[in-house]
Amino acid sequence: MAMEEGSEMSNVSNAHDIKSLLSSAGRDFLVRNNGEQVKVDNLSGKNIGLYFSASWCGPCRRFTPNLVDVYNELSLQGNFEIIFVSADEDEDSFNGYFSKMPWLAIPFSDSETRDGLDELFKVRGIPCLVMLDGNGQVASQSGVQIIRDYGVEGYPFTPERITLLKEQEEAAKKAQSLSSILVSPSRDFLVSNDGTKVPISELEGKTVGLYFSLSAYGPCIEFTPILAEVYEKLKKRGENFEVVLVSLDDDEEKYKEAFQKMPWLSLPFNDKGCNKLVRYFELRTLPMLVIIGPDGKTLDPNVAEVVENHGVQAYPFTPERLEELAGIEKAKLEAQTLESVLVLGELDFVISKEGTQIPVSQLVGKNILLYFSAEWCPPCRAFMPKLIKAYHEIKAKDDAFEVIFISSDNDQASFDEFFSKMPWLALPFGDERKKYLSRIFKISGIPTAIALGPTGKTISKNARELLMVHGADAYPFTEERLKEIEAKIEEIAKDWPKKVNHALHEEHELVLTRRPMYGCDGCGEEGTAWSFHCDECDFDLHPKCALEEDKEEKGGVEDMDADDAIEHASKEGWTCDGEVCHKA
Repeated sequence: MAMEEGSEMSNVSNAHDIKSLLSSAGRDFLVRNNGEQVKVDNLSGKNIGLYFSASWCGPCRRFTPNLVDVYNELSLQGNFEIIFVSADEDEDSFNGYFSKMPWLAIPFSDSETRDGLDELFKVRGIPCLVMLDGNGQVASQSGVQIIRDYGVEGYPFTPERITLLKEQEEAAKKAQSLSSILVSPSRDFLVSNDGTKVPISELEGKTVGLYFSLSAYGPCIEFTPILAEVYEKLKKRGENFEVVLVSLDDDEEKYKEAFQKMPWLSLPFNDKGCNKLVRYFELRTLPMLVIIGPDGKTLDPNVAEVVENHGVQAYPFTPERLEELAGIEKAKLEAQTLESVLVLGELDFVISKEGTQIPVSQLVGKNILLYFSAEWCPPCRAFMPKLIKAYHEIKAKDDAFEVIFISSDNDQASFDEFFSKMPWLALPFGDERKKYLSRIFKISGIPTAIALGPTGKTISKNARELLMVHGADAYPFTEERLKEIEAKIEEIAKDWPKKVNHALHEEHELVLTRRPMYGCDGCGEEGTAWSFHCDECDFDLHPKCALEEDKEEKGGVEDMDADDAIEHASKEGWTCDGEVCHKA
């Protein structure tokens, strides 16, 4: 995950005088959201959290309710306070956001103090929560992550406390049971979608699947009905199996709407145990289905893909059963043909731009590129000119080559618009083979290009990357071809100097370096394979620029930055990536 808080910095590790830190000339108080003034002296000896946040920052708005819950519980002890250090740009935004906070704040009018704290603690992303102990010593600059991971249990948020909690977690894993995973101090039950509370003790002795899901996330939307079908079949067979939803939704209505379609149990919405389980099972992807055996021990950390591929046959999810299924998968791969990949029942064709149906049988024996893409995806639009250029160059020397567009567009009109610019074939929009192909090739992002050889076997799952670096020369994407390219790359540079000095970068020597792709800081064009590079300054020159070779004028295609794919919630000077808002 992107870093959202300042690193532990040695120059902020000394004890701070709280009064001088939080006061300014003419002001020795902080404010509450009702206008009440609180003397800074009243904070003497308290543990303090400096909360750098802003109303326009989505990650901040999502985190603040969690911090409110922790604050309300800890503030009863009388030894903990939070100070809001706003990054809002106007007072109305500050007041609206601050009205939801039960703690204190630096007055919005005192921008000098707010900016000074921002600089002192080197805040480069928000939300950021800097923890100070009763002596003004920095206990942690990772308060946001600590709160997310441990909540109130993380108090007083010192490294020693976090180390202790981690040690306790490791000990708990060794003595793991279903109760130790699912029971909390305030809850010993799960809920059904009609609101019934089901004691966790009723699940003892069963095989349990913990289903980590986010209701609006596409792969979870696709996986849920598959899991529901498996669940219902196992229940009808009388198998001792249960599923427990661990929802990552932060909207209760969305949680309820999704849970209504699920036949299993769930942790209550926004239960603190959800974050604990995310950390405990080291969540890395969604959907994730952790299998807990009848003895309460973890059988497998994620069988979602196995369930997608094999359905009810994956039960009882034991190592022996999964090994058997892996053997079946291996045999399928070895026997893979173009028809086994692209034919599904009566769906045995692809289409041209004119809508003509081309039987898959006519493509047998060709080298095929499966191109997963979508019109709404900026990196896809940026890659397409490169692919079109490579397509025509490859077709000119080998007609036994074809590309098949597999769309992730949201509607027919978008598909038609995007496909109209392509010189190749496609699966029809909404074709059910798209889900199957995405699953068997494990498509996790677009654009992706999968190369299939004349026999239908998979040659490369990284064809897009190869085309980006080598263009049409990468064809037919085999290991043998890549070795030939590698030999040529090494040969071309054998007489070049290993280091050069250049007027465009007089600070350091430039070293001849292998660089898959880069932008030349001399001519501004894209470069591949070799660069004269300064690692310290991240500076690159094409060999032709560094060696002062003749430069030819080239008409370039303006590439779109892949980062444009992210829908930014941003303000001037900040950029949000969904998890954290960074200073630009």
